[in-house]
Amino acid sequence: MKRAGAIICFYMILLLSAILPLQQTAAPSPPPPSQQNAQTSATPNSTPRPETRALWVKRTTMVSPESVRALVMRAKENGFTDLIVQVRGRGDAYYNSSIEPRAEDLAGQPASFDPLSVTIDEAHRYGIKIHAWINICVVADIDSLPRSKDHLIYKHPEWVMVPRGIAPELYNIPPDGGSYLNRILEFSRVHHDELEGLFVSPANPEVKQNLLNIWMDVATRYDVDGLHFDYVRYPNPQYDYSHISIDRFRDEMEKKLTDEERETLAAEFRDDPLVYVKKFPAAYAQFQRDQVTEMVERIYKGVKKIKPNAVISAAVFANEEDAARSRFQDWKEWLRMGYLDVVCPMAYTHDTETFRQQMQGAVNLASGKRVWGGIGAFKQPAESALEKIRVTRELGAQGFILFSYESSIKVSDINPHGDYLEKVRNSLKRSSG
Repeated sequence: MKRAGAIICFYMILLLSAILPLQQTAAPSPPPPSQQNAQTSATPNSTPRPETRALWVKRTTMVSPESVRALVMRAKENGFTDLIVQVRGRGDAYYNSSIEPRAEDLAGQPASFDPLSVTIDEAHRYGIKIHAWINICVVADIDSLPRSKDHLIYKHPEWVMVPRGIAPELYNIPPDGGSYLNRILEFSRVHHDELEGLFVSPANPEVKQNLLNIWMDVATRYDVDGLHFDYVRYPNPQYDYSHISIDRFRDEMEKKLTDEERETLAAEFRDDPLVYVKKFPAAYAQFQRDQVTEMVERIYKGVKKIKPNAVISAAVFANEEDAARSRFQDWKEWLRMGYLDVVCPMAYTHDTETFRQQMQGAVNLASGKRVWGGIGAFKQPAESALEKIRVTRELGAQGFILFSYESSIKVSDINPHGDYLEKVRNSLKRSSG
C-alpha cells in the first residue's frame, strides 16, 4: 500500500507541474493603469523598457575628479539610471577636444584630466549610463566673453547671429573687423534680458559642419551611451538676420518669382537688405525652422552611422507650438521624421496640471519615440517634483529628468536639508512597493 501511495503521489506532482505553467501563461495579471500606456506602445512580443531616472548635470560639476566621483556615487545611492552631463557649455570643451578650446573652469586641473572620460569610467562601473550634453547654438556669455583667442566668436565672427535691429547696418560691414562683433555685443548687452548669450547661425553651412564635427568627435572617441541636444534653436524671432542667412533666403525666393518681381525686389534690396524678409515673413520663418531641422537630421544620421545604439535626445521647449513659432525649434517634425530617439520637454512649471497638459502633448506627438519628462527641481520642492514623476508614469512616458543635479544637492529655501535626491529615492521606493 505504501508503495502504491508513493507512486500515485509521484504522478500527481508530475501532473501539477505540467498544469501550473500553462495557467500562468494563459492568464497573466493585467498591468497597473500607470503602465498600460507604455505597454500599449511597445511592439508585439517586446519587453517594455525600464523607467529612465535621469539628472541633468551642469558643467560646474565637471571641473574636478572629486566632484565627478561624488556625482556618480550620489546617483548610484539614489537609484538614478542615467546622467546627462554637460560637455560643451559655451563653445568650449569639458573633454579632450581638438576642435574647441578647453573650458576655462578646468584651468586648475592637469591637462591629463578629461572630465567626460572620468565620468564614463566611474558611472559604467555601477551600470549608470552617460549622455554627452552638447549646447548647440549658444556659444558665449554676453557679460563674460571667452579669454581664448581660439574661441569661435573671434575666429569666425561671421558665424554669430545678427539681431534684426542692426542687420541693415551690418550687412555690408566685413565681419573680420573688430567693429562687426563689437556692434553685436553692444546691441546684445542692451537687450540682455531677452538673450541667454551669443548664438551662432544654423543658416551658415560652416556652422552646421562644425557642429557635426563636434558630435562625431565625441561619438567616435568616447564610450557614451547617448548624446543630447540643448539650445538647438534660435534665441527669439528677432534673430538671425546675418548676411549669409539673408542671402540664402533671397536665393531661395528668387527661384519662385517672375522676372518682373525679381527685378523690382532686386532694386529695393540695394537700399534695404531686409526687403525679402519683409515681403515673405512666413516663408522666412519656415526657412529658419528648416535650418535647425536640417542640422538635427545631419547630426542624427551622422552619429547613427558610427554608433547605431547611441541614444540621441533633445531638451526642447515644452509647448511645441511656441517652440516652432518663436524659437524655430520644430521638434514635432523631428519626431515625425525620426531624427530623435527621445524628446525631453523642459516642463519646468511648478503647477502640476500645467505639467500634465505639456507632457500629454509630448506623449501624443511622440510618433513612437520615447518621452522623458523634464522637471524643474531648481524651482520646486521635492514633494512637488514627485507629483510630476507620478504624472509621467500615468501618461505612459518612459522616464523623467531632474534639472538639475546641482540644485538638488544645494541647501536652499526649497531644499533646506540638501536631501532632494534622497526624498525622491525614498518616495520611489515606497511607490514601487
